[in-house]
Parts: sequence; structure tokens; C-alpha cells
Amino acid sequence: MRRLTVLGTSAAYPEAGRAASGFLLEHDGYRLALDLGYATFPRLLHHTGALGLDAVVITHAHPDHCADLSALCRARYFAAPRPPRLPLYCPAGVVERVQAMEPTEDLHDVFDVHPLPAAPATHRLGPLRLDTAGLPHHVPHAGVRLSAPGLALAYSGDAGPGPALAELADRADLFIAGATVCGTAPRDPHLLSAAQAGHWARRAGAARLLLTHFWPGTDRALALAEARRAYGGEVLAAEEDLRLDL
Repeated sequence: MRRLTVLGTSAAYPEAGRAASGFLLEHDGYRLALDLGYATFPRLLHHTGALGLDAVVITHAHPDHCADLSALCRARYFAAPRPPRLPLYCPAGVVERVQAMEPTEDLHDVFDVHPLPAAPATHRLGPLRLDTAGLPHHVPHAGVRLSAPGLALAYSGDAGPGPALAELADRADLFIAGATVCGTAPRDPHLLSAAQAGHWARRAGAARLLLTHFWPGTDRALALAEARRAYGGEVLAAEEDLRLDL
């Protein structure tokens, strides 16, 4: 089974009934969490449990992408018996940000931390290859590409546009892109708009585009329309607990 489950879709903070950024990728029994922002952990528990993960990838240190790493840490730390350390791949600042919420439990007792550098890098996560590259944002940020034979998934996280984005999303089966800005909101070089998400999906030749990271109050139908004007392929708006076969 190859499936993506949406854990959360909100930017900055969760809207009522929603969660911040987070996804669960399942590939033939291997389970990987991709970002764990506010309120994603209860949804993760529903889908796989705290002990069901094989790895975690966090794109950057903003809490709407990493805050619930703290909850995952506590659930595994206090499990009896405590499971082996979980591989955690993240840029600079993530561990320090989450550790600041943990005055007594050391994250390194729970996670085997692998830094994601700004320069392009490749890691092997079970059946998956992880390629990352630095993307424009307010803090160090890793754009993500996860691939295996017959599968390529790219994720822009919360970053702005840059040449590396086209490489990460090149002919991806699914491109998950932030749509933080839409309508008449001013553009920000550190964020993607819905229209830019569509542009980069077209430029990369991605097969499907999944919009996420919606600012609270965003008209998601408008975001879809703007992305579709820039990209002729299938465009979806992420919703909490949405499951997509890959």
C-alpha cells in the first residue's frame, strides 16, 4: 500500500476543527511523518499510533510545522518499554525549538537526529530515498522529495519559490505545495501563493498538485481556481484526514 494521509492543512495556527501542517506517508508498511505542526499528533494517533512510525521529516523550525514533535517525544519517552530511537531528519533549529518545551525529557533519548543541510543531500529511509534542498524562507528550510521505484512525491513545506523547487518536484507523481497567499494578499518571496504553486507544478511537470498550508480564513475554492489557471493537471485542496493512494 502506498498512501498519503493529510494530518493538517492550516498555516500559522489551526482553524477550528483543523490542524497545522502534517502528513503521514505509508509505503508498503513503512510509515513516515512529514511535518508535525499544532494538533497533528491526535490525528497521527488515530491513523498509526505513536509507536507506529519508522521516521520523521521536519521541514523547518516554525511551530506550525514542528510543535507536535514534542507530543510524539513524550508519548515515546514514557512508553513501557521505550522503543528504539526514531530517525528524525530536520534542519537547524528544529530540535532546539522543540527541546525548549521539554525541560526534563531529552529529545535525543527519543530521536536519532540527522541534520538536513541547506545544500542538496540524499538519505535512505527504508524503501524511500530522501532528497532535500534549501528553499527560501524566514528560517532554514528544507524542501523535500521522497522517491522509490514507481513513486515520487515532492513537498514545498512553507517555503517560497526557487530553482531547487523545480528539481525537487521534477515529474513528481504528487507535488504538495503551500498555498499560503491567494487573492489580493501581497506576495512574499518566502512563501508560495496558490498561483505560484500551479506555476511550479506546471514547470516541474508534476502529475498532480495538492494545495496545503492555507492561511486561516482563506477561501480554499479561490486558491484552487488560481492554481488551476496556472496548471492544467489535477489540483486538489488538502483536507484533514484526506487519504490519497499513490
